Amino acid sequence: MLPIAGQPVLTAARMKTAEAAASVDLFTLMTRAGEGVARETARLAAGAEVLVLCGPGNNGGDGYVAAAALRRAGLPVRVAASGEPATDLAQRARAGWSGPVESLAKTTPAAILVDALFGTGLSRPLAPELSGPFAALAEAARLAIAVDLPSGVNADTGRLPGPVPPVALTLALGALKPAHALHPAAERCGAVRLLDIGIPTDNAWRMLDRPRLRAPGPEDHKFTRGMVAVIGGRMPGASALAATAAARAGAGYVLLLGGATDRLPHAVVRRSWSADALTDPRIGAVVVGPGLGRDAAAEARLAAALASPHPLVIDGDGLRLLAPGALAGRPGGAVLTPHAGEFEHLFGDSGADKIAATLAAARRAGAVVVHKGADTVLADPHGQVGLQPGGSPWLSTAGTGDVLAGAIGAMLAAGLPPFEAAAAGVWLHGEAARRCGASFIADDLAAALTPARAAP
Repeated sequence: MLPIAGQPVLTAARMKTAEAAASVDLFTLMTRAGEGVARETARLAAGAEVLVLCGPGNNGGDGYVAAAALRRAGLPVRVAASGEPATDLAQRARAGWSGPVESLAKTTPAAILVDALFGTGLSRPLAPELSGPFAALAEAARLAIAVDLPSGVNADTGRLPGPVPPVALTLALGALKPAHALHPAAERCGAVRLLDIGIPTDNAWRMLDRPRLRAPGPEDHKFTRGMVAVIGGRMPGASALAATAAARAGAGYVLLLGGATDRLPHAVVRRSWSADALTDPRIGAVVVGPGLGRDAAAEARLAAALASPHPLVIDGDGLRLLAPGALAGRPGGAVLTPHAGEFEHLFGDSGADKIAATLAAARRAGAVVVHKGADTVLADPHGQVGLQPGGSPWLSTAGTGDVLAGAIGAMLAAGLPPFEAAAAGVWLHGEAARRCGASFIADDLAAALTPARAAP
């Protein structure tokens, strides 16, 4: 059982392709999956009775294998099914279970519930004759465990076609699925862990992981660590937060242009706005948009940032002013950090799921897009995707997006490519929020970037 950080993420279709490319047959994969589920269930059950719910497909087959393995391990186990197995693999697995099979509608609860009703292929709500008894059994259990995904979840979009009872633990089989990170499905998954069953996976889509950031060496100085220029505007507090975050995230020199305020660390250099200041070749990244405003002066400052050769982080008002195609052919690279409203303003509402929409936006913009929210999706124009599940709900307070923009700016200035810089900034932002705990404000979050960056 593996933690999910840094692990590959596959859609249902890509999972089928990966299974077909495995060096062993599909029943061997099912055996590995079911036995892995049994192993982890036995460890958590501590001798309590286990009820395994089996559906008609291959997810149900995993359940039959798990039940047989649990019985061999000496645990009291019962099986209840929603119907007869409908696939060759599920029928073969059912033949390996020697005990009775109860009706799902008539079975009684157990302390431990294993949900192997439906896996990655479901795109419709559970039938009422299943959803009611299933919910009651899940609620009565001391511990509910889902095999691959909680039944009723759309694997690719994270959407819930109908009611889905939450589980405490989800054991992803072979690879993670988008629904393990995307809301609202992620809330139903509980803790997610990966069971490696020997399926080859690629690296294009991954869960974010702690970045490997270089610490300063004896030859470093403030400019080799990275210089970040933050462009201020009508709301100086926002640009001050971005500048503070850039410094706390590790930038060696932070310059705040046109956003002077007393609420800043003395280490942040403050100057009046001048487009000429952006010609400094030592600048490694420019952050524009936090508190910028949306008037003619703001438009001129954004235009100056776009005309500069430096990598950009564009957030807040900068996203509201950005014209489609403004980044085309720009050599410095850019990271856009919209929340849902800014994303829709900039790219429209295609109705696509969050990953598909973010990928399309990145290709259209020619930039890395960090689509913020309760789940955060990163994408670049070349098809890379990063997923950050389980963000702190306390991030829903003013200024936290400005902190993220500054953190990503520091990563860009340190020389990371745009996608890696965005991923590192998002991870540091999430780690800082975790360290802050509850009821923090954006100023606390910016300060917490220092211990987040210093963590081993």
